[in-house]
Amino acid sequence: MFRRLATISLMTAWLCASGAMLDVAQVAAWARMFAGYARTESVVAAARETFDPAKPCAMCKALGKAREACDHRSPAVPNPGVEKIILISERVQPFVVLVAPRAWPRVACAGMPVRGAEVPVPPPRFGAA
Repeated sequence: MFRRLATISLMTAWLCASGAMLDVAQVAAWARMFAGYARTESVVAAARETFDPAKPCAMCKALGKAREACDHRSPAVPNPGVEKIILISERVQPFVVLVAPRAWPRVACAGMPVRGAEVPVPPPRFGAA
């Protein structure tokens, strides 16, 4: 239930922020106009009367004024004289390579004898592969 409520809230906020609510209201106005005209006229005539730009209803006029107000408040292209404000700055961290020692650490065990000389290696055999 919580996920569905969150999804519906997010979609509603997106519709309001993007201006799509004006489109939804326009569709509702057209549906209301069509239903009113369809009571007395045929379906084709009702559709023609609904989408006739010479006869907008009061709701269509109000929506047109709202669209104009939205267009005047926020310009589509920012002014060239206005500087951009950088809100997030990412600093690149230096890459440091640590070299690990290659020799094994010497551990002295008290219980084991330590060999002091090299281990004798027999000479190679002739002809053996």
